[in-house]
Amino acid sequence: MTGPKIKIGLTATDKAVELIGWLMLTAVWVLTITSYSNLPETIPTHFNGEGKADGYGSKINILTLPLVATILFVGMTIANKFPYIFNYPTKITEENAFRQYTNATRMIRYLKLILVALFGLIAFKTIESAHGQSFDLGIWFLPLTMGLIFIPLTYFAIKSFRTK
Repeated sequence: MTGPKIKIGLTATDKAVELIGWLMLTAVWVLTITSYSNLPETIPTHFNGEGKADGYGSKINILTLPLVATILFVGMTIANKFPYIFNYPTKITEENAFRQYTNATRMIRYLKLILVALFGLIAFKTIESAHGQSFDLGIWFLPLTMGLIFIPLTYFAIKSFRTK
């Protein structure tokens, strides 16, 4: 069941987060493309839970990082235009729709930014590792990733439950 179809405007902060996301996505592409020709033929393509490279492949695989980041970012941007089709933890009514939609679209906006930052970090560390400057993402990468994703999810979920 969908909720009421209302338009959610962007605040200055929302616009800034969107702009930063697009700029970061562009930066990930620039980093990847400008580094591509200097990469060795074999690069790390997978890192385990400890952040250590445990899979290797052709350097063409580096392009999957900005490509997946772009697909996720654009897909989430498009989905964010239709907050009335999202699932919500509370019943959506005419009275709470604006606040619930604003909260949900803001959560998606922050998650997009976080995902692009994480893909950019992985691309950067992969390039570093391929050049022998670093051989892992670091033991901190998995907990950082989990925190960056689940802390905002938890915050916005709690905010959704509290929004009457």
